[in-house]
Amino acid sequence: MSNPRFVSPDLIRQGFSRAMSAMYRDEVPLYGALMALVAQVNAQVLEQQPAIAQHLQRSGELQRLDLERHGAIRVGTAAELATLARLFAVMGMQPVGYYDLTPAGVPVHSTAFRAVHEQALQISPFRVFTSLLRLELIDNTDLQGFAQRVLARRSIFTPKALELIDQAEAQGGLDEENAQGFIQEALETFRWHHHATVTAAQYASLSAQHRLIADVVAFKGPHINHLTPRTLDIDQVQQLMPEYGITPKAVIEGPPRRDCPILLRQTSFKALEEPVAFTDQADSQGSHSARFGEIEQRGAALTPKGRALYDRLLNAARDALGDFPSEANAQRYNQLMHEHFSQFPDNHTAMRQQGLAYFRYFVNETGLAARDNPQRPTDLEALLAAGHLSVEPLVYEDFLPVSAAGIFQSNLGDDSQSHYAGQSNRQAFESALGRPTLDELQLYAQTQQRSLEHCAATLGLAAL
Repeated sequence: MSNPRFVSPDLIRQGFSRAMSAMYRDEVPLYGALMALVAQVNAQVLEQQPAIAQHLQRSGELQRLDLERHGAIRVGTAAELATLARLFAVMGMQPVGYYDLTPAGVPVHSTAFRAVHEQALQISPFRVFTSLLRLELIDNTDLQGFAQRVLARRSIFTPKALELIDQAEAQGGLDEENAQGFIQEALETFRWHHHATVTAAQYASLSAQHRLIADVVAFKGPHINHLTPRTLDIDQVQQLMPEYGITPKAVIEGPPRRDCPILLRQTSFKALEEPVAFTDQADSQGSHSARFGEIEQRGAALTPKGRALYDRLLNAARDALGDFPSEANAQRYNQLMHEHFSQFPDNHTAMRQQGLAYFRYFVNETGLAARDNPQRPTDLEALLAAGHLSVEPLVYEDFLPVSAAGIFQSNLGDDSQSHYAGQSNRQAFESALGRPTLDELQLYAQTQQRSLEHCAATLGLAAL
């Protein structure tokens, strides 16, 4: 039983998300322009497309839309990852999914820390895509040893943050005063620092191996490198970005535009060049680019069958392109994506009946009125046909490895690509994390099943 003195982890997460957004707005001015653009487009969609507004209202996503953010960070050691897992647990966030980005030439593997129950997600859907650097993939042994020594010397958490994590674990939570203190102390881990921890020459050596390695190793901590709002029309945002002084990447990552969106579509603007002072410099004479703006549009969560179809169609389109999607081939890539994804049903009824996506079920007034009628339908399809139940797709809460790699590469530069294919190591990642990652597909299946059980109980049925 929860202690009434303790603040809900969901509310701590909500407060942290807002504090992170305010800090990032101060650090990256274009983030404010991005937020204004997304708010404008979302307002237009809700006004002009009442069916979308109705869907979001019924599913509960409308209330959380303005709160929705995902951040991304990169850490360097197993100890840093394990402590981050404890920090996020105070906010009710668990590691969901394992993402291997090495096939795309990015020497990290990752998970997403987020809430896992639909009620907790309604309060705050804040997520942090968290990547662990694969130091063992650095082929220069001297450079690998140097990176290990630099990372071993740093502490990315304040002493007070560590103290409050210990306190939350020992007591089972934090009271209001300590919860606010925790939010402020935890923010320091994600703050940008202009002073590097290496010399300019050492930074150049790390960057020559891979720009992401320099980003992780050469700084005091894992500065938040993007904070992503959710839009209802990413194509419109992409088109309008230049009017807000923002240059978008050439290709929107993920599935093509559809009437019924699926999974996740993402775009971004180029990483900022920010002044950096290296340890052998008196002032900020150098520069570093890592932090960028990102926008996402979320659609239906797909079942294993749906994901298999999605992956097959995506791979077919990319194989036909024969190259990494870029500005030079963006038009051809979009054409290929639309051609191949014509095989994926673009209406929710077909997606549900073919078992391609997860859904949440709701009892309608008609169903409540007929609850005591012995002639009423009792099986799922008949209840839907009679209007006793309605159904909405579950929103996809997670990420796509190919899309994540595409965003990384667009902001690291094509010249940063290296080849680490066949180097996946989930066991090592989970060992560093200190626990297994959760299976996101099981979480969606559980949410769908809970909705069916709730509908059955409301209608007085044994099961659906």
